[in-house]
Amino acid sequence: MKHAQAPLRIGARSTLAEVAAVVAETLKTAGIDAVLTGGACATIYSKGEFHSLDLDFILAGAVDQKRLDEAMAAAGFGRAGDHYVHPKTRFFVEFPRGPLSIGKDSSVEPVKLRMARRWVKALSATDSCRDRLAAYFFWNDLSSLDAAVAIARSNKVDLRSIGRWSEAEGHADRFEEFRRQLDAGRPRVRARAS
Repeated sequence: MKHAQAPLRIGARSTLAEVAAVVAETLKTAGIDAVLTGGACATIYSKGEFHSLDLDFILAGAVDQKRLDEAMAAAGFGRAGDHYVHPKTRFFVEFPRGPLSIGKDSSVEPVKLRMARRWVKALSATDSCRDRLAAYFFWNDLSSLDAAVAIARSNKVDLRSIGRWSEAEGHADRFEEFRRQLDAGRPRVRARAS
């Protein structure tokens, strides 16, 4: 017999992953399909080296505002302009306009990440790295470059596909800067004496 999981609650000490799990589970219960993206994914994949207070979820399909407000209220969040806040946490939630894409690439496939004993649909480590690089490429956001480097150092990412994507986006030169920064932090391998 399956045991039901205890409901997660948001409190003053809730982590970003716990808040993400509550929001994702609440949206799913309301029949709303959403994917965690942005700085929240970067925080998780960088093992906390990069910090974000906002959780960006991209909605799959159209969801009217009333339905979204009701779902978020079920998790204890209230709408404040274009984002949602909770009285017990500093983390806030935003829903950037979809579809799920990174630059011109709209073939992004989310993965399921385990967060706070729950499964959350999110960007893969490779796509999270590309997402942060997109902010660096298009808005010259140097903190996003640092986040992309931290993600790549902490996870197995597909550097070849990131390189091809960077070239297709017209930023092969900025990809090379990312590679330089990534390589600068890696220990050099010494040749073994025979």
